[in-house]
Amino acid sequence: MAKKDTFNTALADSQATHVEPIAPEQFDRARYAAYAAELDARCKAFWEADQGVLVYRRMRVKEVFAEDCRDMRSSLAWQLGALEQSMRFEADVPNFLEPWYGLGTVAAAYGFDYRWEAGQAPAVDGKFLTTADLVAAPYRPVAETAIGHHTLEMIEYFLDKTKGEIPMSYCDVQSPLNTLSNIIDSNSFYLDLMLDPESITTAMERTADLLIDFTEAQRRLIGNALVKPGHGFASSRMFDGLGMSDDSVTMLSDDLYFPLCVPAMQRVGDQFGGTVFHSCGNWSQKKEQIARIGGLKMADGAFSLATDPGANPTEGFADAFASSGAVLNARIVGDVELVEEKVRSLWKPGMKLIVVTYSETPEEQAEIYRKIHEICR
Repeated sequence: MAKKDTFNTALADSQATHVEPIAPEQFDRARYAAYAAELDARCKAFWEADQGVLVYRRMRVKEVFAEDCRDMRSSLAWQLGALEQSMRFEADVPNFLEPWYGLGTVAAAYGFDYRWEAGQAPAVDGKFLTTADLVAAPYRPVAETAIGHHTLEMIEYFLDKTKGEIPMSYCDVQSPLNTLSNIIDSNSFYLDLMLDPESITTAMERTADLLIDFTEAQRRLIGNALVKPGHGFASSRMFDGLGMSDDSVTMLSDDLYFPLCVPAMQRVGDQFGGTVFHSCGNWSQKKEQIARIGGLKMADGAFSLATDPGANPTEGFADAFASSGAVLNARIVGDVELVEEKVRSLWKPGMKLIVVTYSETPEEQAEIYRKIHEICR
C-alpha cells in the first residue's frame, strides 16, 4: 500500500538525501566520468526521439541548499559525496555539480546584497518601492558584483579540482519575473503589472539582458563540462536550453503573465537553446499555455504532496504535453506504489517524460525504475 501522500513538515528538505562529503582528492573522477558518459548516451537518444521516458534519481544535498552554498570547498565536498552515492541507484540521467545557489544572483546587479541567517539559505536584503524606482536606479553587470565574482571563482575552483571531467551546470538562476518580484515591494509590483506595464516591460527586458550576459560568462568558463538545462532539472551534456525558476507565475492571471512576463524569459531561453520552465506549487491551470511557449524545451513541476505541499494534480498534463515536443520533468517524492500511480496518470503516447525520484534505498529505486519503464513503453 502506498504511503500517505502528505508533506512532512518535520523535514528541513523533503527532496534531500543524506550523503557523506568526499574531498576532491578522494573522488574517483575517471569512474564517474565513464558512468556519466554511459548515461549521456541514453539521454541523447531520448532527446532526439519524439517520445520516451527517462528516470533521474536526484541527489539533492540539503546542506548545499543552506549556508554551505557560501563555501565553495564545503559545497564541492558535499556534492562529490552525492555523485559517489548516486551511482548506487539505477537511473538514466547522471547527477552533476552546481556552483552556487540563491535567488539573488541577478538581483545583485541592482545593488542588493545577501542576508545570511544561521542554517538557512541566503535571502535578498532590500526592496525597491515601485517598478519605476528600479527602472530609474543604477545597475551593473552581475560579474562585477560580489556574488557574481564569487560564482565565477566557484566555477573555476570546481573545474580545477575535478580537472573539468565532471558534468557541471550553470548556477541557480531565476527568471526575470522571479528576480523582479523579489526586489520590488509586492504591494506595488503586482499593481504595476496593471497600472504601469511600460515600467514592467523595461524592467523585464533589462533583467533579461543582465541574465543573458552572466549566463554567457558561465557558459564560456564551464566549457565542455556544461550540462543543460541546469539547476533543479534533470540535465545532460546531450540536452539543451536554460532552466529558469518562474515561481511567481502562480500569483498572476493569464492576461498579465503571458504578455508581460513570458517574452523576457523566452528571449533569455532563446539565447541558450530554448526556454526551460520551473515553478514550485500548483501551476496546472496554465499548463496548456506553458506547453505552447515558443521554443519550450522542458517544464518542471512537483506531482506529489510529499514533494511540495502545493503540488500539481497529474490530471491533464499528458494531454497538454504529449506531442508538444517539450519534456515534462516530473518530481515525485514517494514510495513505489505512489510513483507508479502518478506515472500512470502522467504518461500517454507522444509524451517525453522524465520522472525524478527520491528512493530511500537502491533496492526501492530498482523497483521504481523497472515499473516506470514498463508503464511508459
